Amino acid sequence: MRFPCMNIIHLPALLSLLIAGGLSAGCVDSGQRDGKDNAERTASPVDSEKASFYVDTLYTGLENPWGMTWLPDGRLLVTERAGEILVFKNDQYTGKKLKDVPATYQNGQGGLLDIQLHPDYADNGWIYVTYAKPENGGGRTVLARFQLNSDQITNLEVLYRTDPVTSSGAHFGSRIIFDAHGYVYFSTGERGTGENAQNLTNDMGKIHRLHDDGRIPQDNPFASHPNAKHSIWSYGHRNVQGLVYDGVNDVIYATEHGPRGGDELNVVEKGRNYGWPVITYGINYDGSIISDLTQKSGMEQPIHYWVPSIGPCGLLFYTGDRYPGWEHNLFVGALAGMHVARIEVSNNNEYRHGEKLLPDIGRVRQVGQSPDGYIYLLTEGPGLLLKLIPAKR
Repeated sequence: MRFPCMNIIHLPALLSLLIAGGLSAGCVDSGQRDGKDNAERTASPVDSEKASFYVDTLYTGLENPWGMTWLPDGRLLVTERAGEILVFKNDQYTGKKLKDVPATYQNGQGGLLDIQLHPDYADNGWIYVTYAKPENGGGRTVLARFQLNSDQITNLEVLYRTDPVTSSGAHFGSRIIFDAHGYVYFSTGERGTGENAQNLTNDMGKIHRLHDDGRIPQDNPFASHPNAKHSIWSYGHRNVQGLVYDGVNDVIYATEHGPRGGDELNVVEKGRNYGWPVITYGINYDGSIISDLTQKSGMEQPIHYWVPSIGPCGLLFYTGDRYPGWEHNLFVGALAGMHVARIEVSNNNEYRHGEKLLPDIGRVRQVGQSPDGYIYLLTEGPGLLLKLIPAKR
């Protein structure tokens, strides 16, 4: 199956501005910062197919940002893969970082990964993170939670440790979501060994579903299989780094990296096998064939795939009303593609249309929605925190 090409919105002026890292003619400066908060705004709005917007550069001092989440008091927490959680407020870096972040396994793609608030954070104060935990000369992806006392991490609990521990620096995942029923899901990569994704006796290349305290739900698809990992919700994944819950339709979407080509957008369903490495639309990085199959009975097809790869990372289902025409669209960060893909899906969860936004903006690691409905981006190379500001058409 082939899919229509995405329409492209070019923005070379923004690229040159961001790379320069300083104010230039036509940019708006909203105040003095510490040299890394530049409060720049594009001189002219970006006109996309359905919405026009400016791009505000809020911070330029990031390195390898991964996840972001907003606290009820207005603070924004941003994780850095190196093991830091930066604190922002009112779109400015406060100069503070959370204290006592757990130690992380720093190898390749390993480190501190995603961060999400519990849906009932106002009542219980729990914040969830995934990270590569160092153990026995290697590392494993873990799901943990903690509470805050001002900027101090307290009551850290590791809820789930994935097996096996390996020294590989590849494919840790990971993203975290909650659904409307109170379950928490997190993704793991297959750690560079494709066969792991088809093996139900290990945790690699899977999406896991747990109660919010780490207990395994009895209705998980493999909970009664004696040799399977009972936390598994779906399997056959290569490396899911985009995961989002559509609360309007009670649907989970995931984006995952293919090898050379074959990145995927999937609807994630209970007990389903998503095929890696038995079926794929990609090939090895050296050009050799991974599989002659792109379809097989009992294995799911993506609702969209990308050839060549865009490197999908970070995924947003937009529920706000700031950008007319974007309601209930998906937004995919692209690392290799260095853009944001806006995707329209049907009520039946089928791909309808795509548009490429902000080409060459940088490697987009995460796309987030603030509580007041604005879209924020995290990029690396350069390491930026960006905000999309609606403009009149």
